[in-house]
Amino acid sequence: MAITVTWSIVDMKRDVASGGVKLVYWQCVAADDTNTECSAVESGKLQLEPDADADGFVAYDDLTEATVLGWVKDSLGEDAVSAMETQRTEKVAAQVARKTSEANGTPWQPAADPDADGNE
Repeated sequence: MAITVTWSIVDMKRDVASGGVKLVYWQCVAADDTNTECSAVESGKLQLEPDADADGFVAYDDLTEATVLGWVKDSLGEDAVSAMETQRTEKVAAQVARKTSEANGTPWQPAADPDADGNE
């Protein structure tokens, strides 16, 4: 089992005239690489007050996802980011544990053979 945590920017709202980003929608997804049914998501939004005259201002056309994710993670703080990733990973691990410790079926009927073609 390998659980991967992925951060992404889902959408942004910007001021067209200045190119300043006003609102960022983000998500943090933890997922098991071998079982696509096991995942945990945290999402949120970051409100910004862009100032096109400020040092360090980055206009919309010059942004990268890495830059915007940096803003999100900076606003949350290192401890909150770490806690969120840990909590999502633990939820996925618990989902995987449940799926591998439980099974459906009856003992008097053998499970269907996925390789069988129906011919005997």
